[in-house]
Amino acid sequence: MKRLEEGTTLVTGGAGFIGSALVGELNRRGFENVIISDFLSNDDKFLNIVPLRFSDYIEADTLFNLVEKKDHKLNTVTHIFHLGACSSTTERNAAYLIKNNYEYSKTLAHFAQNEHIRFVYASSAATYGNGSRGMSDEIFPNTDLRPLNMYGYSKHLFDLYAAKNNLRIYGMKYFNVFGPNEYHKGNMRSMVLKSYESILATGKVYLFKSDREEFRDGEQRRDFLYVKDAVDMTIFLGEIPEMISEKPTWGIYNLGSGIASTWKELAFAIFEAMDREVNVEFIDMPNELKNKYQYYTSADLSKLRRLGYSKQPMPLKAAVKDYVQNYLMQGMKILNY
Repeated sequence: MKRLEEGTTLVTGGAGFIGSALVGELNRRGFENVIISDFLSNDDKFLNIVPLRFSDYIEADTLFNLVEKKDHKLNTVTHIFHLGACSSTTERNAAYLIKNNYEYSKTLAHFAQNEHIRFVYASSAATYGNGSRGMSDEIFPNTDLRPLNMYGYSKHLFDLYAAKNNLRIYGMKYFNVFGPNEYHKGNMRSMVLKSYESILATGKVYLFKSDREEFRDGEQRRDFLYVKDAVDMTIFLGEIPEMISEKPTWGIYNLGSGIASTWKELAFAIFEAMDREVNVEFIDMPNELKNKYQYYTSADLSKLRRLGYSKQPMPLKAAVKDYVQNYLMQGMKILNY
């Protein structure tokens, strides 16, 4: 396998949240031979790539035409970070999700395998559903998982396809990622950003009441991961050798903090970072989210650790403080590079 500095890196979804943060970190490490691909529509996410250094930009539709033709523009590509997808957990257009999150992924993955290109793609912790069947990345393919929404299923479907077809690729089950570069995501913005804006407007943070006896209001738990750590883990998987001790390294990996924090802990950290008095109001969960809501997520990082990833993710309070004080309170939407 060639190293990142030996060829061109293609980042799909490169103008999006994690994708643009990834390109920024590659730049910081000295890599500029990067092709960014995305759908740039009428939102402001183009601002994410304004400060970045890259060799070319290709609209996603054009990219897939180039892939199908094996166009010479892709001849130097040695790594693909496939982060482009519809990431809305409330999207109900199944055909749209299948096209964007499944069919496009298959096309790119087969191209990468045929051309001996390292392929690292974004899956999601949404594939784990309510967690009753575990959140282990050790079993691949895990046909027992039952995602709660169509977004999660579209990601799960490609995970299953990759495993059944023995694709030598690297999947990343991102848990709840938050941080700069997410401002354009509308209702899919993290609770950190939504709560910061709510505190400025009303002085309050609004959290969902719990409909399950085992969880008190605000004590539903999620694994929150700062985008800076998500990007570091992603690049690690892009550089790891394909074989370690005669064992293949490809497969699926959980990317999270490894800690399940409550929504109240997250809210308190935001108030503390803003130096505001805690004021939380509990509201009813919308009907469209009932039975589709994850009450507990936590990433088991054992498999990633066995590969040699030893860095500890930033603790939640420190990550929230960095995001709030060094970005949001400074009027900055985009990561410093």
